[in-house]
Amino acid sequence: MSYTYEYPRPAVTTDAVILNIKSDDTLNILLIQRKNEPFKGSWALPGGFIEPNETLEQCVAREVAEETGLEGIRFYPLSPFSDPHRDPRHRTISFAYWGFCKKKPKLTPATDAMNARWFPVKDLPEVAFDHEKIIKKALERALEIMAE
Repeated sequence: MSYTYEYPRPAVTTDAVILNIKSDDTLNILLIQRKNEPFKGSWALPGGFIEPNETLEQCVAREVAEETGLEGIRFYPLSPFSDPHRDPRHRTISFAYWGFCKKKPKLTPATDAMNARWFPVKDLPEVAFDHEKIIKKALERALEIMAE
């Protein structure tokens, strides 16, 4: 399909917060190291642009598989993130999802990720875009669920 619009449209992406608890009860989050600009070399959440013929849920699963090699994670909707300046390239709206990975499988970064790694949530590196806000919201949600 080809699209031509008289007026600019925002791009749509998904981002994934994937949590894991180590045997010592340390809560970890999966980040990828970006291969491309913007923020080349920076750590970020796995995610990317939606394809014309896929759902948001298909997009988040595909992007996670492409960038980390992980498949079969059950994702839960977290929130949209729509600050007009969240992406320096253009107007981008992201729908964030979160989920748990019970195991610590081998990570295989590919496509636009040069590395993928688990980080303790108490010792995260600086992250690209507005991913700090997304991570904070996901951790708040995870704590609510664990407190239930």
